[in-house]
Amino acid sequence: MPLNKKPALVLIDLDGTLVDSVPDLAYCIDEMMKALGKKPWGEEKVRAWVGNGVDRLIMRALTDALWDDPADADFSEAQPIFMKLYAENTSGRSCLYDGVVEGIDYLKANGYRVACVTNKAEAFTVPLLKELGIYDKFELVVSGDTTAKKKPDPMPLLYAADKLSEQPGDCLMVGDSMHDVKAARNAGFQVVAVPYGYNHGIDIREANPDAVIDSLADLKKLFEAA
Repeated sequence: MPLNKKPALVLIDLDGTLVDSVPDLAYCIDEMMKALGKKPWGEEKVRAWVGNGVDRLIMRALTDALWDDPADADFSEAQPIFMKLYAENTSGRSCLYDGVVEGIDYLKANGYRVACVTNKAEAFTVPLLKELGIYDKFELVVSGDTTAKKKPDPMPLLYAADKLSEQPGDCLMVGDSMHDVKAARNAGFQVVAVPYGYNHGIDIREANPDAVIDSLADLKKLFEAA
């Protein structure tokens, strides 16, 4: 499905869209579980949990459920263990998805403004982007603690548009999850989804984004058809 119009500003999600960060997250979750005297879960299990920030990921590891909350004492014990591990293991096992650099370079070469909007905390976002060599490609990076609310709330998207003096109707969000689509819709943005990320096993097409592309390299074809 073609876009209604070409955007001026393209916001791109991080985990599951730009970067496959699960290998590092899974390592840290498993080491956290071992430190707590519990069995590790393994990468495949953790992959199904990623997508709503590290606090919720920790809760999922403790409860083996998407939305159940663990006892406060259990979370309070586990959270600092994970945070220390992840600060030391943010990017060593993670990698960019195919087409990411090609897609961003196309946008920048053709006059589109590009920013990153993620639910990941700034302390992890900036090192990850820098260590994977793409931090300087973004005009703005909005992290999970930049604004008072995270996606699926529209606040981070509207914050980015305001900071860069663009109207919501001239903005587009690229993401991999239902939360990305919902945030974009609530912000009045167009939204494009990729099918390979972290959406808890649900086909992202069910969220009815404006378009689905196989990789960010396909933005060229999508935009040229708009």
